[in-house]
Amino acid sequence: MLYVTDQIVIQDWELSESFMRASGPGGQNVNKVSSAVELRFEAERSPALAPAVKARLKRLAGRRWTLEGALVLQVDETRSQARNREIARERLTDLIRQALVAPRRRIATKPTYGSQQRRMDAKTRRGSVKSLRGAVDDPES
Repeated sequence: MLYVTDQIVIQDWELSESFMRASGPGGQNVNKVSSAVELRFEAERSPALAPAVKARLKRLAGRRWTLEGALVLQVDETRSQARNREIARERLTDLIRQALVAPRRRIATKPTYGSQQRRMDAKTRRGSVKSLRGAVDDPES
């Protein structure tokens, strides 16, 4: 079981791990040991998450979200399979914790009277500068 918060616990049946050979550091060990971890979390079917949290998690996951509604995390940062498993689980809990935070609703405001006046003054000033750039009349002609 994976403890995200006091109220949210991810059951073992929701997680599946597969191991593969990693690219990167490890020397000859890379060719022999399957140290990379692919953690798959069945987020869409998870009873622990509310629908709003699932929607935010889907948006946060991006490409890591599959068509079946699973979240797939791949980790091959270290040479140790156990450490890669820990990192993958930590990333999953971090993503879920981020999805738990509901964004604050934006309250629409209108510009102040002073800011509107300053904007209009700046526009007229700029317009007069541009109008003075026109062709100059020759007084001698």
